[in-house]
Amino acid sequence: MIHLHCTKKLIAKLPLDQNGVLKDPQRDQSVLHEVTEANPLDHWHANLILLQRHQCLLFVHDATRFPLFIPAVKKADLAGLDGLFADTFISVLGKAGATEGQLDRAVHLLGPLVCDSESDRSVEGSSTEFGKLIRFGLLDGGGSVVDLAPYSTSVWLADRPMGIKGRGYVWPIKEMLGLLGISKSA
Repeated sequence: MIHLHCTKKLIAKLPLDQNGVLKDPQRDQSVLHEVTEANPLDHWHANLILLQRHQCLLFVHDATRFPLFIPAVKKADLAGLDGLFADTFISVLGKAGATEGQLDRAVHLLGPLVCDSESDRSVEGSSTEFGKLIRFGLLDGGGSVVDLAPYSTSVWLADRPMGIKGRGYVWPIKEMLGLLGISKSA
């Protein structure tokens, strides 16, 4: 399972059961499975941001600050957030240059999302910075948020140094690909 720490604005819109799991009858259980080992992909923060009157999702991995950006989401997209997250994550990794072994490991580590409203101010700060990069770096020239490609936008965001409290600055792409490096037990 992957813990997804959501903003209050996002968690209020998610169809969750009492355990924080999405109520999605269409969920593809073959893709999402329980991981019994310590999961390095656990703990992401998710934010619902409004850009040009469109709801967009921004996910940030706590340990690596690796971002995922999904523009112009609809209410129906939120019910299928497990699959949307998994598809976006794997596609962004591929676009970022992940090896076949790293992609296989990522697929193996993906699990169902368990949502809560816990927060970490440092990760929230990174999320705010990514939001500013989109707003002022990509959209300030008159572009439309619906024209932003989620995978290449996510890679563009991840290819910038981001500060992590106590660690200094890291490159999210390098951190995530390093995290998914083939371990001796894999």
